[in-house]
Amino acid sequence: MSEEGCRIYLVSPPKFEPAAFRDELAAALDAGNIGALQIRLKDATDDEIKRSVEYLLPVTDAQGICLVLNDRPDIAAETGCDGVHIGQDDMLFAEARAVIGDDKIVGVTCHDSRHLAIVAGEQGADYVAFGAFHPSITKDASTQAMPEIIEWWSDLMVIPSVAIGGITAQNCAPIVQAGADFIAAISAVWDWPDGPAAGVRALDAAIKSALHGESAAVSS
Repeated sequence: MSEEGCRIYLVSPPKFEPAAFRDELAAALDAGNIGALQIRLKDATDDEIKRSVEYLLPVTDAQGICLVLNDRPDIAAETGCDGVHIGQDDMLFAEARAVIGDDKIVGVTCHDSRHLAIVAGEQGADYVAFGAFHPSITKDASTQAMPEIIEWWSDLMVIPSVAIGGITAQNCAPIVQAGADFIAAISAVWDWPDGPAAGVRALDAAIKSALHGESAAVSS
């Protein structure tokens, strides 16, 4: 785990209206220890993705938070994003790096595979993402990751790890304690009953409790 401890890696909802979402995002980013926002719009057009970046990049920049675009290094480079996230079926790492440049972030999905993580690290990935750790309502996962892979990676490498897949304030403790640098959050924040900012505060509190070996009482 990095010296900054475990932080939240916030992933956008699968659909949103950028102008309306901007203020909601700003409140969420201000509510806890968030290190990055990933814009993940699988079914959006290029123009819709660009418009989303146009509205949200000033929000993340204002708070010193990295904005990473899912799948599209070309749009990430064009719009000034801080980086791109690629899956195993999206494109080769070398292609993504060539498009976005050496000074930007390239993160790689590695599922539950130590081999894929080692390859990504050797190629120069800026972070590796493991998952899914729990069932998710956002995405059907084909792999099941366990906290041990986070612990193995944390002991072996200095490249940050992101844990993703159904992680909530109620179940994050074993993954945090295994050494994850980032906990990815989607529905745990955006579907929180009291609003996204409250969801961030709940997850942030649970992460801090786990780091101190405590069990947090979390209400939803």
